[in-house]
Amino acid sequence: MNAILRRTETMGILLTLSASFACSHPVTKVSNSWNSKTAATYLDYRENWWAGWMGSARDHGTFCVSCHTAMPYALARPALRRSLGESGLSADEQKLLEDVRKRVRMWSEISPYYSDHSYVGKTAESSGTESVLNALILANHDAELGQLSDDTRLAFDNMWSLQRRDGDGKGAWPWLQFDEEPWEANGSCYYGAALAALAVGIAPDGYSSTPAIQSQLSLLRNYLTSEEPTQSTLSRVYLLWASTKLPGLLTAEQQKLMIQEVLHRQQEDGGWRLASIAWTWRHWSARSLIQMWLRADGTPMEGKSDGVATGLTTLVLQELGVPRENAQLRKGLLWLRSNQGPEGSWPASSLNKKRKLGSETGRFMSDAATAFAVMSLSRYQELQLSEFPSRKASDPRPRMNAAGGLSF
Repeated sequence: MNAILRRTETMGILLTLSASFACSHPVTKVSNSWNSKTAATYLDYRENWWAGWMGSARDHGTFCVSCHTAMPYALARPALRRSLGESGLSADEQKLLEDVRKRVRMWSEISPYYSDHSYVGKTAESSGTESVLNALILANHDAELGQLSDDTRLAFDNMWSLQRRDGDGKGAWPWLQFDEEPWEANGSCYYGAALAALAVGIAPDGYSSTPAIQSQLSLLRNYLTSEEPTQSTLSRVYLLWASTKLPGLLTAEQQKLMIQEVLHRQQEDGGWRLASIAWTWRHWSARSLIQMWLRADGTPMEGKSDGVATGLTTLVLQELGVPRENAQLRKGLLWLRSNQGPEGSWPASSLNKKRKLGSETGRFMSDAATAFAVMSLSRYQELQLSEFPSRKASDPRPRMNAAGGLSF
């Protein structure tokens, strides 16, 4: 009953937000649609390339799971199966899952992605990071099947064993720090903790209620809530995502305030910009803000919206139950449908250095952008099908609603 009341309260807040923003942000009508087949082709190609790239090769014939390519791929690729009429895993999904399972099973004997021999302090950081990513990828796969596997339980055991029990970051995990925004930088420890909460929340068989993990889960909850006031908008988006899967992580009022902040960061074109939400805005001087718009190599960051920020944000807003009629959500989804490239990907660029976007390494951010865009647009399609069950999932055409506005 309490959960129902919380949900009702949250929906009331979201409906209020929807009404308040609808008048000031009119929706621009466009006729563009997105192509799920080319998106799948791009994602499969990129995961195949990553798995075979010498730079990602690791111990015992495995490869590392990256926050920009492999992990987003693992979360996004299942969302394409329904619209493509696929009956099972793609070959690249299967290879990735087998790689993760192998490293989970060999946890005590396999070398970490990075070690202290090459980078001081990286053994602990690497193990902490990998343990969370492994648990998330396997839990996401198990959620499709509706049953928690032994390998996933083992992955969670590995993860909990590395959780910090005291000192700075109590409740979180050591996290890779290469000064690479936004996923391997000073503030990325919070991002990792949010992913851990997401993994626990999506795990099937009521894993989040398992008595044996409640003390560790309490530490995680305390860390996420106590450290939230100092986090960036991007970190709050990940926290909001986790809160949709792990009941009680945030109150309805906390969600309301974070949603307002996220919507405030929307750009005029309807999208969101990663460079605008990846850093904490509090306590920045004018000089610091000017420096923030330059990458580490001195090149200026792009001012355009990108698929990483827009895809992730619109996905999480939908998961939160923001109504389809919300003008800002619709503008964000329309931005996604208007900005898929001919090879199936969505645009995004590095926050750290100027890269040649057409190169293999220059596509890292587009890999994440494409995955989040696919998850967001597929989620919209699923919600629409629940409202219009007679409409085929593969039908990409926009449609006009009774009020003359554009629906997907």
